[in-house]
Amino acid sequence: MKYAFSTLACPAWSIEQVVEAATTLGYDGVELRLLDGAVIDPGADRAKVEQAVARCRAAGVEVCALDSSCTFNHADRGVREREVADLLRWIDLAADQQVPLVRVFGGHARPGLAPQPPEVVNDWVAEALSRAAPTAEQAGVTVVLETHDAFSSARRVAAVLDRVDAPRVAALWDSHHPYRTGETAQDVIDALGPRIAHVHVKDARRTTPDGSDWQLVLLGEGEVPVREQVQALERHGYSGYVSVEWEKKWHPEIAEPEIALPQHIRWLRSVPTS
Repeated sequence: MKYAFSTLACPAWSIEQVVEAATTLGYDGVELRLLDGAVIDPGADRAKVEQAVARCRAAGVEVCALDSSCTFNHADRGVREREVADLLRWIDLAADQQVPLVRVFGGHARPGLAPQPPEVVNDWVAEALSRAAPTAEQAGVTVVLETHDAFSSARRVAAVLDRVDAPRVAALWDSHHPYRTGETAQDVIDALGPRIAHVHVKDARRTTPDGSDWQLVLLGEGEVPVREQVQALERHGYSGYVSVEWEKKWHPEIAEPEIALPQHIRWLRSVPTS
């Protein structure tokens, strides 16, 4: 396995600081979610992404993924069409920069709207991904659907991927969210197996008895069984990236990247493997 961190962890850093941290701390790659503290737009920020990728590669740091905000849990077909068009722009950018992965979301349940049966929503997401799949295949870019929001369950992500059945549409296992739904590491492996193309790692502990709210913490300080998850990936033969997703941008109260990023890579490299 290889290790990366998302720029979500360091919203105040320049790309030069990101590259310096990756090389100094011993990360193999970085995942681009933010540049100069702002969420990336695949059109307006194209030149900025090109410059960031060039700086990373000049230092021997791989850019392992581009993180889009595309979501497809929309009853309005027109909105889904716009999201697919946005995804196609991300795929074009990734192909141009030879970045192998683009992350997408299924999306959360829409407040204020009549709830839809999960099977219907799964079909919406699968249809959108199927629309993008031929372009992704031609571009050599893999679109990864994250275990997140209403699709936190690996089983639900697997149900969507079963409807798509395209080699360039795969899964991103976020270590926290399937655990919140009650799934074990083996449950995730059983559901997604070889379709896991990328992994986000984080630890957290619940702050409410019902698990409706969680606090992100340094690796090993929470209740997410990250060690077991990493070992399950190793046993499964996973050879992709495990990427630290320290959500400093969304949770400014958590530890600074100068503390979190060194701790995460030390902890990950200390996990015993078979």
